[in-house]
Amino acid sequence: MNVSEAIRTKRAVRKFRDEPIPTEAVQAILNAGRRAQSAKNLQPWRFIAIQDKATLKALSEMGTYAGHLADAALGVAILTPDPASRYSVMFDAGQAAAFMQLAAWELGIASCPATIYEPEKARELLGFPDELHLRVAFSFGYPLDKTELERPPQKGDRLALEDIVHWDRW
Repeated sequence: MNVSEAIRTKRAVRKFRDEPIPTEAVQAILNAGRRAQSAKNLQPWRFIAIQDKATLKALSEMGTYAGHLADAALGVAILTPDPASRYSVMFDAGQAAAFMQLAAWELGIASCPATIYEPEKARELLGFPDELHLRVAFSFGYPLDKTELERPPQKGDRLALEDIVHWDRW
């Protein structure tokens, strides 16, 4: 799969098979995030890779729409410095997340973001230092419905380019 195809076909998947992800694939996903570009090459992210089902279940209860984490084979919590400390912190974290999701998609592994609304409870659960913050985690796993990987984009899935792009000025 080439990058253009991955971008065109990638979709959020929230239901996963009860099947572990091989270690090599987990490493490839995490390495893709590590390789993402960042402002001034600061690489402000740190990742917690979570495979323990009890931990994933507990984390899934810390976001209104984070339930999909409970059934994931892998969860990745993306930790950053205080998002208010630099405008680019969350953008950089998003780049790492996008790289991980595309690498996973190429391997036939689906993913979905989860906003964490109880970051201090997450800190207690995951034990990360006070200077780091958790706002988003990602679920990864093999889709329960295998056709999710092959289904072509549907008309109306995305706004038309001419509806979102303005040239030179608004």
